[in-house]
Amino acid sequence: MRNEYIPKVLKEYRKKNHFTVKDVSLLLKDRSFDVAAKTIYGWESGQANPSADMLLTLCELYHITDILSAFGYPEHVDFPLTASERAVIKAYRQHPDMQHAVDKLLDLSSVSKGAQT
Repeated sequence: MRNEYIPKVLKEYRKKNHFTVKDVSLLLKDRSFDVAAKTIYGWESGQANPSADMLLTLCELYHITDILSAFGYPEHVDFPLTASERAVIKAYRQHPDMQHAVDKLLDLSSVSKGAQT
């Protein structure tokens, strides 16, 4: 599955960091990746995609810290709960007097405080 944001983001961040394609090629070589300028142009035009390792290395070079968000993925992705997990959450919410004990048992005291704000 292709992400259409990869080429655009790579080019944008390369330019934001004031790197030429040749600069990126040399920086990658310093990290033991022998990549031709032609390959980098291919990534930026969408003709090819870098490997996962290469993409992470490019993110490091370009100072991209929030990788998912930078490449168009939502910041918060819901994940499905099992019936058992739903029951635990429902019971937790129905018994506020026990929430502190559950938080302590699961070592969630700092998480619970953040969730209530």
